[in-house]
Amino acid sequence: MLYEYCQSRSIPHKAVGKLIVATSEVQRTTNLHVIKNRANINGVHDLKWLSTDDVKILEPEVRCGSIANDQEKAALFSPSTGIIDSHSLMTNFLADAETNGAVIAHRSTVRSGSFSDHGITLDVDGYPIHCQKLINCGGLDSANVASSFSDKRTTTDFDVKHKSQGQYFAKGNYFRLESQKTPFNHLVYPVPEKAGLGVHATLDLGNQCRFGPDVEWIDADVKHSHDIDLTVDPGRAIIFYESIRRYWPFLLDGSLAPDYSGIRPKCFHPDVSVSSSADQDFLIQGPKEHGINGFVNLIGIESPGLTSCMAIAEHVYNTSI
Repeated sequence: MLYEYCQSRSIPHKAVGKLIVATSEVQRTTNLHVIKNRANINGVHDLKWLSTDDVKILEPEVRCGSIANDQEKAALFSPSTGIIDSHSLMTNFLADAETNGAVIAHRSTVRSGSFSDHGITLDVDGYPIHCQKLINCGGLDSANVASSFSDKRTTTDFDVKHKSQGQYFAKGNYFRLESQKTPFNHLVYPVPEKAGLGVHATLDLGNQCRFGPDVEWIDADVKHSHDIDLTVDPGRAIIFYESIRRYWPFLLDGSLAPDYSGIRPKCFHPDVSVSSSADQDFLIQGPKEHGINGFVNLIGIESPGLTSCMAIAEHVYNTSI
């Protein structure tokens, strides 16, 4: 859906492809197979197995750990993975929304909300706004928004699952490659970590290379994203050099410079009792989950929230009617 939209709007993008490389025997024999099986279940059928020889052809400087046999399965290749001008994408979405009658109210804070037999009411900076359908896609604060709602209906069958959903954050730092030529023609990913996709090599449309993000957990007591310092700590480069050299041993000392950081909304935190939600990327809760017609919560939308934004929107539309 995203590729078709980009093509129709001349939004800059490129299907560069992605390698997911094993850097240990366990990753080769177990983790890669889990990824491949999950892809098949989710309808992604274009992943291809690569041997270490295949990887050398596509990316001569990438190494797949200590794989004994060059002909053994050592990586996965995703030919449909691509990069995009995300700012151009969002400005096109904004234009579409306004063309279809949407009104954007910037700097308007949702203080609370309530459900009644007559619909849904929002308190927006002290002003009540009534509606029959509401999509809570509050980004980093969507769980806080969901927790602020109360039920005033005469039939109180409201399931408060969303109220118990944690609001946690993980910071992701990026370092850019300097003083060394970018060796990659594709995106290069290690096997995903517990709470992220691992420190991977990503390219922009100008062929500049960045590495990241890592996973820097924010204290579980922090409940608002504006309390988080976005400065990239140069000292974290030590972790980056170690992680990157597992698949690119030719990275030279002094070639990484702090670039930027971002915040992931998380549905769990390692310092809090972890439930089955630890394996959950994000939650989309509709009437079937909480019992409120016309109300949809999007909580913990991180990667692949941008890649899947149009598919998520379609799902939300079908969920809310």
